[in-house]
Amino acid sequence: MEKKREGTLAIVFLALIQGVLASGAVEVKPSINPAIVGDTVTLSLSPSATLKSGSWAVGKTLILTWLDDQQAVFPSHSGRASVNFLTGALTLSSVKVADSGVYIVQSSDTQLKANASISVLETISNVALRVNQTDLMEFNSSAVITCSVSSGSSLSFLWMNGSSEVTESDRVELTDGNSTLTVVNMSRYDQGPFRCHVFNPVSNGSSDSVNFTIVYGPDSMALTVNGLNTTSFSTGSNLTMLCSAQSNPPAQLQWAFRGELLNTTGPLLELFGVSEDQSGPYSCLAFNNNTNMNSNITTHIIISKRSGSEQRTLNVCLLPLLFMSGFLF
Repeated sequence: MEKKREGTLAIVFLALIQGVLASGAVEVKPSINPAIVGDTVTLSLSPSATLKSGSWAVGKTLILTWLDDQQAVFPSHSGRASVNFLTGALTLSSVKVADSGVYIVQSSDTQLKANASISVLETISNVALRVNQTDLMEFNSSAVITCSVSSGSSLSFLWMNGSSEVTESDRVELTDGNSTLTVVNMSRYDQGPFRCHVFNPVSNGSSDSVNFTIVYGPDSMALTVNGLNTTSFSTGSNLTMLCSAQSNPPAQLQWAFRGELLNTTGPLLELFGVSEDQSGPYSCLAFNNNTNMNSNITTHIIISKRSGSEQRTLNVCLLPLLFMSGFLF
């Protein structure tokens, strides 16, 4: 009676084990995941089990079958796959990107079926940029930059402009899995440097940077006289007018007085010992040969004699100096 009871318990215990195995409590654990091309990967069962027979497949493709201490490896994995006859662990050597997938183990003697996914990735090398052109007209050109690698799989792309990440906007497009960056209506603030950072779970790499030459202007002109905000001066003064314009390439600057061109070019106009008849509008004209655009700025200068009160004040200030000079002599 006792032996029968023990036998019944053993059958129940075995049934419980088989139920646990069949319910998915047994897991397949890869030794590396993701793996790099060329690695050796072992797929083991956890918790471990003793399997006398079974098969391994990736997706619907059989890799091998085994019974006791004999195995049959299918041609697709010949020379690269083997099984541990005791534990049923599968070892794959020299793995390739094509080896990525869901690996399934089945065993008839314990009614076991379990699976696990593995990824095999290629490391990234030689990240490079290709551009359509680098000399562009502001608001009239688009830049197209393509990022590529010599090797690598499961790639992700990150674009940088200087220290800032480039994201999509009304002027920025990311296409081809973010490997191509397009900036429409390029502005002077889009000069770069642009670079591409490529990464996957096992490696990363960055490209050299590329800069754009943006032709623009002239605009945002400024004109100062003796570095002051005032435009009124007394006769006999020396005036230095400074003109500037935002432009690339630098604008050609020409000066004009009362609408008539002067024989003065460049950012500076100097007048010495000015007189009243030099009062009037002074203009700085800017021209950019590359954009064929021009701009100008004008300031009205007033030159007048000192008033009588100003002259008397000056005389009063000079008297002590005159007395001191007489005393000394």
